[in-house]
Amino acid sequence: MAAVDNPSNAVEWVMAEMINNPEILNKAVEELDRVVGKERLVKEEDIPNLNYIKACAREAFRLHPFAPFNVPHVALYDTVVAGYRIPKGSHILLSRRGLGRNPKVWDRPLEFRPERHLPNGNAGNRQECSSNEVVLTEPDLRFITFSTGRRGCVAMALGTTMTIMLLARMVQAK
Repeated sequence: MAAVDNPSNAVEWVMAEMINNPEILNKAVEELDRVVGKERLVKEEDIPNLNYIKACAREAFRLHPFAPFNVPHVALYDTVVAGYRIPKGSHILLSRRGLGRNPKVWDRPLEFRPERHLPNGNAGNRQECSSNEVVLTEPDLRFITFSTGRRGCVAMALGTTMTIMLLARMVQAK
């Protein structure tokens, strides 16, 4: 599942959503102008301060996952998850798309709303965190971009940095 094209695919989805929602694009441009200015290109050290840009990427991860399913697993023993009996030997697939679009978890799940990921956002389903920085992982597993646990993406930091840098530079070129 790991590939160099994952960051570019994520950026394509964010840009498509921004084109369909110009007010979101304008907010991203305003953030870049405020944080970076118009005199230079965005740098990696700017990333911690680009919360709206990161919220846009996070929303694309949720709504348009890189892959529709996680890597399949096999149950090693009989178990029960959320009231469902899973017999030993069962093949288990997790729908990333279904998880990110679950109306029991997300308010208006089919809408692209980056504000839902801002720590101080008021758009419902906001990211719960102790800092004011938007993080690109999802510790509560309300959506899964980079898998988790032992099978989590080893290049998550590289992939997220590439995604944000590419997105920020493209928005900056507007």
